[in-house]
Amino acid sequence: MKKILPIGKDDFRKIRDRNEYYYVDKSLLIKDFIEYKNKAALITRPQCFGKTLNMSMIREFFDITKDSKTLFKELAIMDTEHAGLINSRPVIYFTFKDCKGRNSEELKSRLTNELFKEYRRYSNIFGEAVDKKDLYYVDFYQILQIMVDKTTTWISLNSAISHLLTAVATFFGKNPILLIDEYDQPILSSYENKYHMELKDFFAVFYGSALKGNEYLSQALLTGIQRVAKESIYSALNNISVYTVLDKAYSPYFGLNAEETKNLLEYYGMQLNEDVKNQYDGYLFGSIHMYNPWSILNYADRKVLLPYWINTSTNYLVKESLNEADVSFKKKFNQLIINESVNVSISLETSFIELKNNSTLWGLLVNSGYITIEERIESEYAKVRIPNNEVKSEFQRIVAEQANIQNDDLKEMLNALIHMEMEDFLSIYRKIVLSCTSCFDAKENAYHMLFLGMCITLKGIYKITSNIESGHGRSDITMESLSKDRFHVIIEFKQGEDIHKLKTEALNQIMDNQYYAGLTGQVLLVGIAHNIKYCEIEYKMIQL
Repeated sequence: MKKILPIGKDDFRKIRDRNEYYYVDKSLLIKDFIEYKNKAALITRPQCFGKTLNMSMIREFFDITKDSKTLFKELAIMDTEHAGLINSRPVIYFTFKDCKGRNSEELKSRLTNELFKEYRRYSNIFGEAVDKKDLYYVDFYQILQIMVDKTTTWISLNSAISHLLTAVATFFGKNPILLIDEYDQPILSSYENKYHMELKDFFAVFYGSALKGNEYLSQALLTGIQRVAKESIYSALNNISVYTVLDKAYSPYFGLNAEETKNLLEYYGMQLNEDVKNQYDGYLFGSIHMYNPWSILNYADRKVLLPYWINTSTNYLVKESLNEADVSFKKKFNQLIINESVNVSISLETSFIELKNNSTLWGLLVNSGYITIEERIESEYAKVRIPNNEVKSEFQRIVAEQANIQNDDLKEMLNALIHMEMEDFLSIYRKIVLSCTSCFDAKENAYHMLFLGMCITLKGIYKITSNIESGHGRSDITMESLSKDRFHVIIEFKQGEDIHKLKTEALNQIMDNQYYAGLTGQVLLVGIAHNIKYCEIEYKMIQL
């Protein structure tokens, strides 16, 4: 019997308890956590890269209230000098991954429920052994009662973590380890639902009172997507050591490296071939190439190369920020679609929700897993690229949504084009243009840029270029086939009232200026003419 794929399972104890699930050993993360000796640290990684599973692993290793030796049997951490620290310290653990709300009251309810779990757990541990009126416990029991009575206010939650630290440290005579998984999910939710300013002071006190200068804290580890800034709402958290995707520290533990991916797929009778690499590889953490574990697990289960990317609050933030981006950013983004990489000004020092500019937007895309830093050029500049075909599919969905296009229509249109089913291509293209004319400013370049965005998932099949010198001028879009069995495509756009005349002019312009110079084999030449809501095409196949 093969072990069960742990799809949707992110609790270490449940995965390891009966050894029924396939598990990739990431336990040396515990060794690094001990040896780095950070008072407070944050590890930023994209969604679905194993943050929750790793945090629950750390909890199980240290938790003094549990017996976890069987869970860690034969794992790498037990062969280190730190094996004796198993179940040696009190641990306070929160995962805020589900702490979302359409309004502040809904968020408060979910956050309270998560805090209540640890308060209730430690209340049961304390039992009758403590005096509830003791100075070190009185705040703990007051907050617990407020939660039980469902009379929680934001003010009563301000110091909830801090008071829990005090009570736990007093009871055990040892300062606890604090683990907060997806610490920024409540903040992202407040931003998404437009009540961020209402809670910015709360978040500063909530995290600051627990993490900065707290005498009852042993060590703290947080995970999330956004880097903590050293100003604004995070001013109280400027003592945190932050480990981003650029840092070598902790880089092996989030995601699957090539060897781990190869072993997993072979275990289930599959291979790590070029198709799998193109679909799921391409993330670079430190200097290690990583695969998205969520995607690999689903691929091993379904055995079909599909984009298993899932919508998250980060997805919302990315879509909104791309939609609102300025002309300068969009120009660089279009270059990214055309080229394999592009040099950009980038900031991982400040979260995008605090300071909106192009540098922090590129930083958001890196932290969210939408792009990868290929090379750090200097402190504020980097060469970035889209990691793989799965992410390209997600970008295509974003382009479609922003232009009010059905993604299925977009896929069908491109499929019709590359198979020279031109009547179908024109029919779908007309539908798309009709649905998104409000996005256009009646200029030829607007259609050009939209089509370029549509072509993002054809990278790997075609080399896409735009306004590149060829023959006696510049073609709007050239799709150079990377296979001898597929024809090339050159597209020229025109805008004006007489679209029947203009479509012919567009086609003639391609031929007169020999935009196909340098290509060999079959080339499909397409002239597209627009008049706001109306469009026509003229095309010709030539052999070179």
